[in-house]
Amino acid sequence: MMKRLYSAVVDGKGFDILLVGLPLLFLITFSGLPLLYNVLMSFQEVDIFSLGSLIRPFVGLDNYRALLAQPEFWPIMWNTVIFVVCSIFGQFTLGFALALFFDAGFRGASFLRGLFLVSWVMPGLVVGAIWNWILSGDFGVLNYILRATGLISENIFWRSDTDFSLWAVIIANIWLGTAFNMILLSVGLAGIPKDLYEASELDGANVWQRFLTITIPMMRSTIGAVISLGLIFTLQQFDLFAAITSGGPANSSNVAQYWAWELSFRQYDFAKGATISTIMIITVMIAALLYVRSTRHEVRG
Repeated sequence: MMKRLYSAVVDGKGFDILLVGLPLLFLITFSGLPLLYNVLMSFQEVDIFSLGSLIRPFVGLDNYRALLAQPEFWPIMWNTVIFVVCSIFGQFTLGFALALFFDAGFRGASFLRGLFLVSWVMPGLVVGAIWNWILSGDFGVLNYILRATGLISENIFWRSDTDFSLWAVIIANIWLGTAFNMILLSVGLAGIPKDLYEASELDGANVWQRFLTITIPMMRSTIGAVISLGLIFTLQQFDLFAAITSGGPANSSNVAQYWAWELSFRQYDFAKGATISTIMIITVMIAALLYVRSTRHEVRG
């Protein structure tokens, strides 16, 4: 009986429906419904006593107004912008430089490229623990190198100084995401016909001119996809903040995604936590649409 049912599903169109339907059901159950529940909470009055109830007072945009009125809102949003922009710029620049370096095809390039991937596959909390040691104000490796090279005369307390705490997480996040950028950009470089470079070189173009006239235009879609994915992953970064600074001191390294967790699970203000999460969801969805659009153009090209 089961064998005949399986044959009927495989031989007919039912298999196609099953193949699409099961992943779709999974996404709706574990992504769509929690997302909808979070957005709904941002328009309701929710506390620890009413969290488990589906029937809660509807307050409209009051949560959004209250969130905007909080004095820490704009500083935290500014921290988020700095964190995202600097992280994406650092990851993309270093990733592109490494991709160009390994594209030269020297002996051992594949092995070294694989070593760089170790940073990306490591869990965020493990990376945070490593950078906690590197950024330690008393015995950290970074301070030792900076003192040895004469760049600083006394130790910098990266994690506890309000002037450096956000940069501590930015440095760790750049290290974490550079390998991912490198791999995607390496794939884009591999797709550029080598005869274009040879023809351009015969025409007298130097390395910089070939980079500007061939590499950048041919990789425009790949670059757009890498930046869009970098924006999505950076806006979702939570582990490094939890492991390195916990948003402190005095919110100097706090960002929207970590603040949403603090509002919900430390202050038990679930409505405001859901509100800031909804703002982040909208931002990530915009970035995702940009990514889909860039990959669509790349496929068409």
